[in-house]
Amino acid sequence: MDHQKIEAIKNIVSTGSVLTDESDRYSYSFDASFGTYLPDVVIQTKEVEELAELVKYANKEKIPLYPRGQSTSLSGGPLPVKGGIVIDLSVMNNVLVVDEEDLVIVVSPGVLTSEIHKAAEQKGLMYPPDPSSSHVSTIGGNLAENSGGPRGLKYGVTKDYVIGLEVITPEGEIIRTGGRTVKNVTGYDLTKLIVGSEGTLGIITKAILRLIPKPPASETVMVIFNSLVDAGGAISKILSSGILPAKMELMDQASIIAVENYEPSNLPRDAEAIILIELDGHPAAVKDEIDKVAMLCESVGAREVRIPETEKEKAEVWKARKLVSPAIVQIKPTKISEDATVPRSQIPEMCRRLQQIKEKYNLHLVVFGHAGDGNLHPNIIADKSDREEMERVELAVAEIFEAAVELGGTLSGEHGIGTMKAPFMEMELGVVGLDMMKRIKQAWDPNNIMNPGKIFPEKGQKLVLK
Repeated sequence: MDHQKIEAIKNIVSTGSVLTDESDRYSYSFDASFGTYLPDVVIQTKEVEELAELVKYANKEKIPLYPRGQSTSLSGGPLPVKGGIVIDLSVMNNVLVVDEEDLVIVVSPGVLTSEIHKAAEQKGLMYPPDPSSSHVSTIGGNLAENSGGPRGLKYGVTKDYVIGLEVITPEGEIIRTGGRTVKNVTGYDLTKLIVGSEGTLGIITKAILRLIPKPPASETVMVIFNSLVDAGGAISKILSSGILPAKMELMDQASIIAVENYEPSNLPRDAEAIILIELDGHPAAVKDEIDKVAMLCESVGAREVRIPETEKEKAEVWKARKLVSPAIVQIKPTKISEDATVPRSQIPEMCRRLQQIKEKYNLHLVVFGHAGDGNLHPNIIADKSDREEMERVELAVAEIFEAAVELGGTLSGEHGIGTMKAPFMEMELGVVGLDMMKRIKQAWDPNNIMNPGKIFPEKGQKLVLK
């Protein structure tokens, strides 16, 4: 970017920071996926009007803009693949207001998701979406990617709790969508369109989120299986019985062993799979459901059902699940985390397909995730310096996506498309479906300045992990 444009940007961003030194810009060149792309400029400002003026200038000059939170994205969502300006929204963290009467919380995009959880719980309320990265991810990033989490099974994902937004359009106008009411059917639902659009339709500068009363009781169950496919069958059986757990998480043997090697957690190394279940609601109902879950799991071949008795024991069970990601990267340095999602009825078949892919490509493939809603996380552990191994990984990832779509599922349950899954979009949506999305993007962002290079595949683009 030439000196004249940088000076113009500095004049617009008078109260914030404009970072131009390469050493300052470098940390904005990557996220938690693959690829490194250095931006020309990084902007930090808390002023919405200032940011809107910057967007107007960028649109006029056709400068790419890349909104960014804490960059925990696993799909390449915030990567500045075409240079231009990265907008660091993590600094915009000054609004966090709970309204107990309306059961809403108003937040700015840089607020950490965990801070929203804490603020709601202090009032006896709950903000259900709970991505595993909630202690480090910003709500703006969650909104952009429509993040999920373990509680998505019973309570839904981020979009189900967003009732209003303040957004800067790609042409620099500030608009407000939705509001503070749970019901709102005034025209097109622009709120839902923007949530999950991965920063390609505008910059979210404020959100109104719905809260719910916190359930009075919760209990945890650990079920141990000698067969991964039987575990998948148990998940389907529980859900079709009329019981809806708050969480239902799956860990395969590889993830169990990785956790035990990393930080021993009293998990059974010889088990092929375990399911972790959390039931919440009225204490009497929760107790009854625990008994039914145990009976149903035993009927499909569960080896053992464990029910932690103390809060400490419950916390240790869920800690073990959270340890999977840090544990598996001790095996090899490169982790490719996918989130192909299938209908609940197809969970056993998807487990079978993943085992076949693991053997076919001779890879260290670990399966865990939010199995109750079909949102499996097949993670491949590799070494990116081994080119031959990474070629096998690329083929395996493509086959995982194909298997999910064939089974009536989707490329992504919560990580988003970004750069990683763009080459596969037509496989799921078809030519016409993808074209309809492109038309929406063109109408909102005619100069294609807002997070270009994401979601939509470019000619000849293939999955490349490097």
